[in-house]
Amino acid sequence: MTDTTATTPEAISETTHDATHRQPAAPGVIRWGIVGTGRIARRFAQGLAHVLHARLDALWSRRAESARAFADEFGGTVCANFDALLASGIDALYIATLQDSHAGYAIAALQAGLHVLCEKPATVNRPQLERVLAAARDSQRLFMEAMKPSFYPLYRKLREHLANEPIGEVGFVRAGCSVPGVPADHPSLSFEHAGGALLDIGIYEMFLAVDWLGAPRDVQTFGRLGATGVDTFASLNSQHERGFAQLFCGLDLHGKGDALLMAGGGHVTLHEPWWNPSRATIRYADGRVVELDEPFEGGGLNYETAHFCELIRAGQLESPLMPHDTSLRMIAMADAARAALGVKFAGE
Repeated sequence: MTDTTATTPEAISETTHDATHRQPAAPGVIRWGIVGTGRIARRFAQGLAHVLHARLDALWSRRAESARAFADEFGGTVCANFDALLASGIDALYIATLQDSHAGYAIAALQAGLHVLCEKPATVNRPQLERVLAAARDSQRLFMEAMKPSFYPLYRKLREHLANEPIGEVGFVRAGCSVPGVPADHPSLSFEHAGGALLDIGIYEMFLAVDWLGAPRDVQTFGRLGATGVDTFASLNSQHERGFAQLFCGLDLHGKGDALLMAGGGHVTLHEPWWNPSRATIRYADGRVVELDEPFEGGGLNYETAHFCELIRAGQLESPLMPHDTSLRMIAMADAARAALGVKFAGE
């Protein structure tokens, strides 16, 4: 689900709060900053403790009390405003706010010379993402959308296994998740903050389809809108370069589940919850069954963070596991699905 941190990049009138008496970083240590201190930011900070040669140096949230409590628990200096965070000496910024603010924060950070790891969805729509990627190119800084599944040990082991013992080219993907009982005041239901099932949950399913099937060619969408004007359920049939996908996402039905990858020589089940993958079953057409079991540590976000740090040290500007084209293809699917349902946010 989406983080509940408020998102407007406005200054807060608090004094700097140093919880760690910060010392200069050792050579090779990546100094992180965080904007937003909600649930996903907490998971990031917990995972950062499992990443070698990386540390939390600074943070900012427009909710001063939340920021101070966050620093007391995880360390880091609470900055007086977002500009102070950008100027705090950090190497990389993790954006953990609501999606309507992602583009603005990312562009400002890139222009300030920082590398940016941005929570999903990277932006609300494709034009915003194109502006972010242009800022990354201009500044020669690394930008990556924090789409976590592909970095998990299970997902990487599955890729390796299928390369060595293939089932053929995957031609069909089925995946979905729907979570009922979302409180009426939750940001996922906020039109103002660009909420809705497609951007909050469906972006995961879109990643899976794009990652295995390539660029979308056609997206057909059925769904419904809730009282606030955002989509509360959507069902997508999509055609891609290399096959077809059936995806669903919702905020009013119960549908947490697995994912299915089908090919000519067998199929793969990514067991629930597939977006935090730890188990997979591969069933070959000849009857052979292979079980993969790869537990994860640190909450899971540590794997994408470690990868991002490695890219910084190597001077890379794009991830081979989560390239810019994947983000562009995902948000293009979301744009098409929202257009079909008539969901258009302010400024679009």
